[in-house]
Amino acid sequence: MSARSPLEDAAASLVAAGPDPPASGAFRFPTDCAASSPLEDLLRRGRGLGRSWSLPPELLDPSPASSGLLPKARADGRRRGLGARRRDEARLLDEKLQTEIFLKDSIPTWLVVSGYIVLSVISTVAVPIIFPQLKWYFVLACYLLAPAIAFCNSYGMGLTNLNLAPTYGKIALFVFSSLVGSDGGVIAGLAACGIIMSIVCSAADLMQDFKSSYLTLSSPRSLFVFQMICVAIGCIIAPLALWLFWTAFDIGDPDGEYKAPFAVIFREMAIIGIEGFAALPKHCLEICCVFFLAALIVSLLKDATPSHVSSFIPIPMAMAVPFYIGAYFGVDMFMGTLILFAWQKMNRREADGYAVAAASGLICGDRVWSIPAAVLSILRVDPPICMNFRPTSASV
Repeated sequence: MSARSPLEDAAASLVAAGPDPPASGAFRFPTDCAASSPLEDLLRRGRGLGRSWSLPPELLDPSPASSGLLPKARADGRRRGLGARRRDEARLLDEKLQTEIFLKDSIPTWLVVSGYIVLSVISTVAVPIIFPQLKWYFVLACYLLAPAIAFCNSYGMGLTNLNLAPTYGKIALFVFSSLVGSDGGVIAGLAACGIIMSIVCSAADLMQDFKSSYLTLSSPRSLFVFQMICVAIGCIIAPLALWLFWTAFDIGDPDGEYKAPFAVIFREMAIIGIEGFAALPKHCLEICCVFFLAALIVSLLKDATPSHVSSFIPIPMAMAVPFYIGAYFGVDMFMGTLILFAWQKMNRREADGYAVAAASGLICGDRVWSIPAAVLSILRVDPPICMNFRPTSASV
């Protein structure tokens, strides 16, 4: 067995001494020096517990032949600096390789411009046929404004990971509804909103996909070709899915399962774009202003208060979601929060690592079940059990 170093002997004596300091020299390990080994970290933790541990004199000899702390700390510092420089060099080489591969298979500019022009011409001709209220020059105006708006949204999404396409679509909704007027302004505004939102949202999503391609050393050209194939498939699947849901369920029924709340909201905004605030119910604008200020104050309080207080302050956006899409969403989120809370109490490390994946699977499973449910509804298959909750006055 090899002989132990003086530092290992000192650590062993410290462990054996317990809370009583050993009488071995007057030098104390400095608390502001970075630990360069587990043994030195043991010394520092002993001082943090109030133990006046000290090092033996033979560890203080700065000569190269000695195993003192000062030469060892210098050597470890040099090694750490060399490791940091190597990591920086490796990171720069990775970025250079990523940029080289990404630019080597870049998509030609002429293809992008010509493709956008062709799609603009097709939409300018086809959209007025589907929605006669939206004239061809309004469709052309949407396609002329969309690239600048798409750039702003893609840039903002790259910085914040928030897609603001619905916000830009609402602006277009108000503008084109007011331009067309009462004679078809609602339909025209909604159609223009759909055009702007589809272009802006697709640009932001494509930017995120290209970012993934850059980080994973994938070919952006191959990614773009594959996405074009998926878009062609989606042009077939999306209308079929819409027909399936439209046939199986009463879409838009305020008392049904699929209330389509955003459809109602966007229609009301189009009406406001035509008639102004006079189209709103009485005191609606005042109530909106009060709740807007309340949400702003709650958000500021959550950001300004300490963490042990802000954790009990609700998020206004999360509180507003059930008002948009129904209380069932709030119940699902509440149950998920309870499961996550219990999971974190049992095994926090495992919960933090797998909670997002588990939640994604549950959400995906819940949404996928809607397709078999639609098929069963079309076939007039009744469920074996039906649960319903009513107030006492409405019970039979």
